[in-house]
Amino acid sequence: MKRGWPGYRTIWRWHFYAGVFCIPFVLLLSLTGMIYLFKPQIDDLIDWRYEHLAVAAHVAGPTAETRVALAAVPGSTLLAYELPRTTHSAARVIVLRHGEAIRVYVDPARLAVLKTVPEEWRFERIVFNLHGQLLLGNAGSLMVELVASWTIVMLLTGLCLWWPRPSAGRSGAAGLLYPRLRSSGRVFWRDLHGVSALWASMFTLFLLISGLPWAYGWGNYLRVIRSISSVSSGSPAGSADWQVGHVPARDQIAVASPPAAGSMPDMPEMGGMAAPAVPAAVLPAKALDRIVATLRPLDLAYPVLVTPPGPRSSIWTARSDAENRLRRTTITLSADGRILRRADFGQKPLLDRIIGIGVTAHEGRLFGWANVVLNAFTALSMILVSVTAMTMWLGRRPRRSLGAPVILAPRLLTGAFLLLVLALALALPLFGLSVVLVALVERLLLRRTRRLGPWLGLDGSGKEAIIGLREPSRPSAD
Repeated sequence: MKRGWPGYRTIWRWHFYAGVFCIPFVLLLSLTGMIYLFKPQIDDLIDWRYEHLAVAAHVAGPTAETRVALAAVPGSTLLAYELPRTTHSAARVIVLRHGEAIRVYVDPARLAVLKTVPEEWRFERIVFNLHGQLLLGNAGSLMVELVASWTIVMLLTGLCLWWPRPSAGRSGAAGLLYPRLRSSGRVFWRDLHGVSALWASMFTLFLLISGLPWAYGWGNYLRVIRSISSVSSGSPAGSADWQVGHVPARDQIAVASPPAAGSMPDMPEMGGMAAPAVPAAVLPAKALDRIVATLRPLDLAYPVLVTPPGPRSSIWTARSDAENRLRRTTITLSADGRILRRADFGQKPLLDRIIGIGVTAHEGRLFGWANVVLNAFTALSMILVSVTAMTMWLGRRPRRSLGAPVILAPRLLTGAFLLLVLALALALPLFGLSVVLVALVERLLLRRTRRLGPWLGLDGSGKEAIIGLREPSRPSAD
């Protein structure tokens, strides 16, 4: 058999099966991603009444507010204190009880508890976990990573199918750069699908790649590279500024403090471990008041969390958790309110800055409303692409068949193409593992199953594959 690069039908087959697997998840991720784009506005709407309090000129202060919050949740310890956004804002004190982080809203004038809510049950946290982990923890994170990997394959093969071919009989920009909306039937849906995917593809690829650092598998893969690069450069890596897989809210809030001067920078990062909280009985008198008084004139980007010292330490940590990561700052302070160290975004390692910029753009916070509009356009385009794909599939799918493009005659693929697939598998490990798994299941099971094999487009001859590892020797009609 002759060797060659894959032709139209093989690429279509890869595109088809990638779409069958990915489209339900693409719809979910696009919808939840759009909701998360408006997280600040939704949070402000939910907490509106707690941002417009009639606060008196004299308030008791952060230490008193914290004691009230701890008393409202018996058996709790202090996890973090959030600096109020304005003088009319309720104090937010985050306490820890039985391993669960609970946010307590306190009226600073009356020292009355207004609301308590577990951090994991806040609306934005639920949407975040649904978008990144399908509410299934690390198993869901791996599933989202697998979907992202195959969506990249789906987009790349889709661009190959979009590329003009002499045999397709197309001319000009119609059907390529803009859809022929006056057409009907298959041409209309194909144009709407292909053109929408074309204009959204580059933005979608960026969102997929910039979202991978959050994934459990790929994120840990990246952390290994990050650790190796920090060792080779001789500079400490410190804590990563993004979540990898499922991290409980308590661990995200009580992150490890950056190493102070004279500490041991070569100590390995202890990701996923929350700093011990401080019970009310040992809360240093007025220490929090002095620290907050030091932080207020600095005008750090909202929200600013103050976390207490760990065991055998007197060092407090304040950090900005701003939506725009480029504005984030971490400060360590002594109990008397003196600043010991300040670390801004520009001081982070190069890899962290690159990922931070990508993550910020992914969340729509890098360049204001234009970023939000661009991301929303991308999400809406992918919803349109998914709906048009399902419409075309339902219109052409034969009865008693999945409707996959049928392989006509075998031709071995060139080694250069297989090397390309191998490179993609190395860049996206879950994609590579899934290709191997599908090939094994197909060879050992599907070809020997009389009913399921033909439904998937396999005739049992051994001359074809679900993912098209062999290629038809003659072209097919569009």
